[in-house]
Amino acid sequence: MSVSGAMYTGISGMKAQSEATSVVSNNLANSTTTAFKSSSVQFEDVFYSTVYAGGSVDQVGHGVTTASIDTDFSQGSYESTNEATDLALNGNGYFIVVDPDNGNTYYTRAGNFDFNEEGFLVDAHGNVVQGWQMSDGSATGSLTDVMLDSSQSPPNPTSEITLSLNLDASSDNYSEATNQYTALFNNYDGTDDPALDESRYSYSTTMTIYDENGTSHDLTVYLDPVGEDDDGDMVWEYVVACDPDEDQRTDLEGTSGAGLLMTGTLTFSSSGQLTNMTAFTYSDSPSVAGDPTNEANWELAEFDDSGYPIMNVNFTGSSTDQEITMNFGLTNKDVSGTGWDTSGGIDSLDDITSTTDADDLPTFNSSSLGVSATTCYSDSSSATYSKYQDGYATGTLLNVEVNENGVLYGIYSNGVESALFQVAVADFTNEEGLNAEGSNLFSATTESGQPVIGTAGSASFGTIASNTLEGSNVDTATEMTNLIIIQSAYQANSKVITTADDMIQIAVGLKS
Repeated sequence: MSVSGAMYTGISGMKAQSEATSVVSNNLANSTTTAFKSSSVQFEDVFYSTVYAGGSVDQVGHGVTTASIDTDFSQGSYESTNEATDLALNGNGYFIVVDPDNGNTYYTRAGNFDFNEEGFLVDAHGNVVQGWQMSDGSATGSLTDVMLDSSQSPPNPTSEITLSLNLDASSDNYSEATNQYTALFNNYDGTDDPALDESRYSYSTTMTIYDENGTSHDLTVYLDPVGEDDDGDMVWEYVVACDPDEDQRTDLEGTSGAGLLMTGTLTFSSSGQLTNMTAFTYSDSPSVAGDPTNEANWELAEFDDSGYPIMNVNFTGSSTDQEITMNFGLTNKDVSGTGWDTSGGIDSLDDITSTTDADDLPTFNSSSLGVSATTCYSDSSSATYSKYQDGYATGTLLNVEVNENGVLYGIYSNGVESALFQVAVADFTNEEGLNAEGSNLFSATTESGQPVIGTAGSASFGTIASNTLEGSNVDTATEMTNLIIIQSAYQANSKVITTADDMIQIAVGLKS
């Protein structure tokens, strides 16, 4: 090989080390870039010339060139943030984003997302994050833009009420009536204020319920002891009522029965455990039309599928009443037929007389006592231990949360936590085949293969950490060491060139 050939070999070495310097400098420049993946240069020798010397054949190389620039796709360290929409993947996968301007799809490990003014979840460059809408707790439909299309949670009308009480077994009977089983019912008058004077009952508890428009209403349960039977069982009468002025049920609006929703009895054993419950509601087909004071118009309530008696309310004037179940802790496990055992001959409130024995009261076909059922103890005063209703008003969005499976929840002011979207993730057979687009984005190529799309935490996909970002995987110490090695190699190759130049100058000087 000629001296000039050695010079060109040195030049190839300097060029290769220059390219390596560019890679290292890019790595160092992005040592704090979110989810950046470092690169490294791989070199290879180039073609060889055949040299004949001393009867043998040898080869002389002509320098070096860059074989490949490989990307290290190993995971970077986690960095905690204060944003719930900052997401990091722990394991395999990429977030999927779409450019809204041209529809191009990109893949990224950088999960620094936020909602824009239109409600779309986007990255720093406005690319929209992709996922599935949630319905009944499951992802549905095709891949779509993740967005908050409403900042409100719709109201939910109350459909279930649960009360856990203790009634003082030593309480006095306050209601004055010939028939103590129906004393509260007969003393109730929806045209008076109050509809039931406090001198007529022993205990009451009030809770807030909601209609279909999300408007709140007070509902009160009044209770008064009937007395103790020959078996030592204690019976209490109860009445469930709302504000009479808000009651818009047909036949009851504006009458003395306005606001009266349900009446019945609670029977307790001598040990204070709830053993039976009756529930009467105003009949759909009253015997005496428009007369809510007629006891014959109050018939045994129907049951829902869970075995709780149903009462009807109407606060909005709707053509269909709102149904609410009443649960004191006793469940009917057999709602076949009417759900009631009426072997005692009682089908309506009118059938209960002052001489009725507690054993003759209607019973559930098959009752089951709950853990927190209402009790009647003499050594404890009457009190409300817990009360629950499943309705709520319209709520405004307060915050969002994302779980490890990428499900995005909306947290609303009415206490509702609603699953809105599930963020999609993608993976590739050959990550090395991805094309880096800048801005922390990659695009798929024929070398990478088509993306496999799924949900975080399933199959081979990693899980998602909220309030977290993946950091750069650049190791600064390693890159600085590489820089020293590259500098030395560059300097050595430059010496080859200067040496070759000196040799050429010597050869030129021979003529002089």
